[in-house]
Amino acid sequence: MKTSTLTVLRSVLLAPVMLVAALAHAQGQSTEDAIQKRLRERIPEIGRIDEVRKTSMPGLYEVRVDGNELFYADAKGDFLIRGELFDTKKRANLTQQRANALNAIDWKELPLKDAFILRKGKGQQQMAVFEDPNCGFCKRLEKELQALDNVTIHIFLYPVLGPDSVRKSQAIWCAKDRAQAWETWMQQGKEPDATSCDTTAIERNLEFGRKQKISGTPTLVFVNGTRIPGYVSHKQIEEALKP
Repeated sequence: MKTSTLTVLRSVLLAPVMLVAALAHAQGQSTEDAIQKRLRERIPEIGRIDEVRKTSMPGLYEVRVDGNELFYADAKGDFLIRGELFDTKKRANLTQQRANALNAIDWKELPLKDAFILRKGKGQQQMAVFEDPNCGFCKRLEKELQALDNVTIHIFLYPVLGPDSVRKSQAIWCAKDRAQAWETWMQQGKEPDATSCDTTAIERNLEFGRKQKISGTPTLVFVNGTRIPGYVSHKQIEEALKP
C-alpha cells in the first residue's frame, strides 16, 4: 500500500514536468529552450542566459547567467530560485561543485612569466596567488604562506585597489629581488626603492584577471584548476594542494 501510494504521488508530481516537455517538443523546442525564452521575456534584466540544463533533481533546471552566476527554475520557467542545491544522500553541495567547475582556471593558461616565485622548501608542489600589495587579507595570507613547505608559489601582482597599489606593484616588480621586496613590504611595511623597468607584465595580469573574472584579492589557483577567492589558512591550502 505504501509503495503504491508513493508511485501515485511521484506520477502526480512529475505530470506537469512531462506535460511541459511534451508541449515544448510539439512546438519544436526543448524544455531548456522554452525556459530560456520565458525567462528572457519575463525578466529581461536577468542578464545573458548562457545555458539552461537539467539538474539531478526531477523538474528542476539550472539557469547559468553571465558566465558563472547560477539560478534554478521549474520546467515552466514560472519560478526562479537563487540559492544552493544540496544532495542530502551524497551530503554534497551541488551548487558549490558546479561553481567550482565553472570558475576553474586551466593551469596551462596561467602566464607564469608575468609572476615571480616564492619557494618554500624543495618547492615540488605549485600554486599561484593574485595579490594586491595594499590588500589587508593578502597580508594575512602572507603569514599563512610562510607556514607552507615544499611548494613553489607564483605571485601575480594584481593591483585593483587604486593608483597607490599600481605604484607599489611597479616598484616591487622592478626590484632586483622581487620575492624579497614583496615579503619585506607585506611583512614589515617597508617599500622597495622606486626604480623604473618594463611593467607591462602587471597590465597583462590585470587583463588576464578580468577575462577570468578575478574580482578580488587574494585569489588562489591550484594545478588542478581549483580557484579559491579570499583569505584561507595554511591548513586549507595544504588540503587543496593534495593531488
